[in-house]
Amino acid sequence: MKSTDDPIIVEQIFLSSVQKVWNAITKPEEMKKWYFEALESFVPQVGFKTEFSVQVEDRKFTHLWQITEAIPEKKITYNWKYKEYPGNSFVTFELKEEKNKIKLELTTKIVESFPDDIPEFTRESCLAGWDYFIRKNLKEYIESN
Repeated sequence: MKSTDDPIIVEQIFLSSVQKVWNAITKPEEMKKWYFEALESFVPQVGFKTEFSVQVEDRKFTHLWQITEAIPEKKITYNWKYKEYPGNSFVTFELKEEKNKIKLELTTKIVESFPDDIPEFTRESCLAGWDYFIRKNLKEYIESN
């Protein structure tokens, strides 16, 4: 993923309340069920920082997140980078109410390029990951609760 790439945008419609979707993307006990089990803490408040590790084969990814914007039940943005690798990005979850539906728009903006030689850092891998998390896991989680 390069800083010159267009942002990655993934959208999903939920037949749910905005509060239910907001809770799913901001409460750690819910986030662990569809997002990252290793996530121990998360507070949707500007300045909050968290760190957790994910192992993929022989590669360790220590996620470093810091909340940069939080508008309850509307929008949350966090800076997303890794301890072990160069690169920097911002991820925004934006919720919009549309006639008894909630539209979630997720945007990933790369501000500092990630290494080319790590498979997880390709644009295709990022798109596939967000499709998996948002269109599959989060959708199933929201619809089953």
